[in-house]
Amino acid sequence: MTRSDVGFDSAGVRIAAHLYTPDPSGTPAPGPWPALVVGHPGTGVKEQTAGTYARRMAERGFVTLAFDAAHQGESGGLPRGLEDPAQRVEDFKAAVSYLTTRAEADPDRIGLLGICASGGYALTAAGSDHRVKALATVSPADVARQFRLGADGTQDPAVFRSLLDAAARARTAAARGEDPGVMTVFPETAEEAGALGGEHGIEGFEYYRTPRGRHERSARFLAWESIDRLAAFDAFHAVPLIGDRPLLQIVGERAVTSWMAVEAHQRATGPRELHWIEGASHVDLYDKKQYIDPAVDKLTTFFTAHLAANA
Repeated sequence: MTRSDVGFDSAGVRIAAHLYTPDPSGTPAPGPWPALVVGHPGTGVKEQTAGTYARRMAERGFVTLAFDAAHQGESGGLPRGLEDPAQRVEDFKAAVSYLTTRAEADPDRIGLLGICASGGYALTAAGSDHRVKALATVSPADVARQFRLGADGTQDPAVFRSLLDAAARARTAAARGEDPGVMTVFPETAEEAGALGGEHGIEGFEYYRTPRGRHERSARFLAWESIDRLAAFDAFHAVPLIGDRPLLQIVGERAVTSWMAVEAHQRATGPRELHWIEGASHVDLYDKKQYIDPAVDKLTTFFTAHLAANA
């Protein structure tokens, strides 16, 4: 398996990516191979869990492309730290377009693999891009729902209203030539993270802010205009458009976000499966080997079946 630094354009923004190519000696057939676009969690970068899954799936015989979202990581785009759902969906489609230009990848056998927030964006992208033949998610979340309703779906509506107030103030400040400031993603301590987001908040802190998963380019803040762009977004509205293309969602048994996977599953109209990983939480599926191993096995079985040469 080899990894190459590559790039492509997405709605005028240059996207930085890693292309993973299987070792020809370890695959049953020469290329071109089936290919996967792998999207990272919200605030993540391609070197973290997206890169882990991309590498593992390349070892199983798939060409994989892990990329940094526009405005984040090594990708271009201003302001930095912008979470723009329309752009995030376009990034997936642009990644598919890029794979169709690569000799290693079979343009008729391309799938999407979205992790956390990218799971939601991948659902939207696949619904309107018929080049995508199969779709899988790991710990899927609609980040807009998470902001509006909380990770567990029980957040007081006043919390999001206060965020919209702050976003409005930031836009006004920017219009006046003042510093609009940014929204801090994680507080300074695990205790503060727990007070804000319970166990899920602590898990996110432990992955992104400690040596366990920390990366220098992982987002530490979001531009305030992210909030009002997310306000009316619905990652699941296009799920029925996936139609008869297969959908697999891999969910931790203890994930507080699992209600979102269930909702997406209920909206799907074609072949669909909710696959539960025993004992795992949402973030456990980012990097813990005892949970990633069975997830990768399931993904391999799924994509091998549905991106087969005669599929």
